[in-house]
Parts: sequence; C-alpha cells; structure tokens
Amino acid sequence: MKDDTKEIVSYVFVGGMTTLVNYVVYFILLKIHSHWLIANSISWVFAVLFAYYTNKRYVFKSTNNIKKEFISFILLRFMTLLIENICLYLLIDLLNLQPMISKVCVSFITILSNYILCKFKIFKEEGVCHG
Repeated sequence: MKDDTKEIVSYVFVGGMTTLVNYVVYFILLKIHSHWLIANSISWVFAVLFAYYTNKRYVFKSTNNIKKEFISFILLRFMTLLIENICLYLLIDLLNLQPMISKVCVSFITILSNYILCKFKIFKEEGVCHG
C-alpha cells in the first residue's frame, strides 16, 4: 500500500476511534443532564488527548518537538471546537434539533477540518513544505 493511502486509512481508523471517544463522552454527559455546550467541550478534551497521541504515534509517526507540536495541535483543534460549538448552537438552539443528531451532522465538518490541519500544519516534517 502506498504511504499516502496507508496514512489516510490509518487516519480514518484513528479518526473513527477518536469520534467514538468524543460521542461516548458527549452522550454520557447529555444523559446526566449536562448542557450540550458543556458536554461538547468536555468530550472535546477527551477526544483531543486521544487524537494527539494516536495521530502522533500511529498515523503521522511524528518525531517533531513534542511540546511545540502538542501546543500547535491543541490550538488548531480549539479552532475547530469553536466552529463546532457555533454550528451546534445554530442546530440545537436556533433550529431545535436534538443534540446527538446535531453532533453527528457537525462532525463531518470537524473531521475534514482536523485532517487538513493535522496533515499540513501540525504533523508535517519540520523544515519540509507539503505543497
């Protein structure tokens, strides 16, 4: 399997596991009557920690400076959290959709954004430009 194809397959698998972590924490918090914004933000923390470790180690096999890379990962993923929370607000509070259905809808945007950020900003080889 070509390296790019292997990377994408690995990213999809790890992304699926990260999404599962995110959904399970979100669902549990909703079940104990947490507000959707709190549930989403806490589930984001769990998912981001899981995603950083697994992407660094298994998908992109990065050997970059961990401190710099982790900060970059958190900051860029925080941008997607803000976008996700805004989209959830629109779907849940303005359109009155169910929080779990809204989360699934918004996830498509989040997953694609996170892949692009990881590939071209966070886990790129230092000193190497990925066109």
